[in-house]
Order: sequence, then C-alpha cells, then structure tokens
Amino acid sequence: MELKNPTLERLDDQLGWYDKKSAWNQKRFKWLKVVEIICAAMIPFTAGFSVSAYITGGLGVVVVVLEGIQSLYQFQNLWISYRSTAEGLKHEKYLWLAMAGPYLNSENREALFADRVEALISTEHAKWVTDVVQAGKEKKE
Repeated sequence: MELKNPTLERLDDQLGWYDKKSAWNQKRFKWLKVVEIICAAMIPFTAGFSVSAYITGGLGVVVVVLEGIQSLYQFQNLWISYRSTAEGLKHEKYLWLAMAGPYLNSENREALFADRVEALISTEHAKWVTDVVQAGKEKKE
C-alpha cells in the first residue's frame, strides 16, 4: 500500500485551483479589453460619419461600463497574482521532488515542504484580503 503525502496532495489541489483561476481571469480580462478597444475605436469612426448620436454615445457607455467591470473584478490583477502563485507552487514541488534547494540537506524535508507550501498559499490569501479591503476603501471614497 502506497502512503499518501498530504502536503503533495494539497499542493496539487491548490496548484490546479490557481492554474484554473489564473486562466479564467486571463480570458475575462482579454475579452473585456478587446471589446473595449473595438468600441473605443468605433467612437471617432461613427462620429465622423454623422451616424446617430445614440450609437456614438452608446459606444462610449460600453467603454465606460467595461472599464468599470475590470476595475470592480480586477481580472488582470487576479490573473497575474494567481499565475505567480501557481508558478511558485510548481517551483516548490520540483525542488522537493528533486531533493534540491532547501530540501537538499534538510533533516525533516516533509515538514519543511509543508511549511513552504502553506507559506505560499497563506501569502496569496493575505494579499487577496488586502486587495479586497483596499478596493472597498476606494469605492467609499
């Protein structure tokens, strides 16, 4: 019977979560930006051809709404933050599997591995809480 490593299982679970959420936020950010750029580019075009003021104004409204959504949900910041955490977890996993870096001469590499993995996850969580609190303060101002 093969013994399971709870730290490795947690790392794999969290790595999958951060990888998936990073990709999801990247797609949302890029989609919003593409639509925003197209709408913004259409504003002078529609104004130059004396197209209905409603269309020109509507495109401006879409640009402002899309930028507001990005500001509210922070897709770009989350994409970068989650990708960074996922890469940090991968790095830690490969060091541990290769018994390299801090694990090379460690007396208790399992405990060190657990500490380092949890530190990465805790740091990401603390950063997320700080960002949410900061965004809440900015909304009130």
